Amino acid sequence: MSAQNNAKWYILHTYSGYESLVKKSIEQMVENGNLQDVILDTKIPTETLIEEKNGKKKAYEAKVMPCYVFVKLVYSNELWFMLTNTRGVTGFVGPSGKAWPLEDDEVKRLRLEERVVDFDMVVGDNVTVISGPFEGLVGVIKEIDVARQKAQVTLNMFGRETSVDMDFIQIEKINNPTIVEG
Repeated sequence: MSAQNNAKWYILHTYSGYESLVKKSIEQMVENGNLQDVILDTKIPTETLIEEKNGKKKAYEAKVMPCYVFVKLVYSNELWFMLTNTRGVTGFVGPSGKAWPLEDDEVKRLRLEERVVDFDMVVGDNVTVISGPFEGLVGVIKEIDVARQKAQVTLNMFGRETSVDMDFIQIEKINNPTIVEG
């Protein structure tokens, strides 16, 4: 069984506003210490929100769970020590500060690893957004990035076309698009 099969997702608690610093510090630690086999991924879950100021609407990324960084790793006491002594980290989330792995359903619900294997859309396809702040909007795929599991979709928002990066799981192909003449 490879190390990747033993890896689980854990949650680190950080000081407010230190999430990005902690993520960068862990990524640097992985690179400098050649720890790619034991620390596989680091994420700060975000979502796209729309804010209206002075009559103008603007989309921005917001942290879903401020003060938390998610790390996929093969747990060891040495890694616990290294991670809890990273600047900005207050400890692991778990009983008495002990690392407690997330269950598979929690990982899926937090969308830490959700991958789409049967993505059958191509550039130019009409799609509808099925989740997120743009839910219900219809658009056209302009670009596809299979490695990142994202598609650039042009949506008609606020009276003009806007390009938005969407996860594959957020969009659905429209099989029989209806043409609306205006």
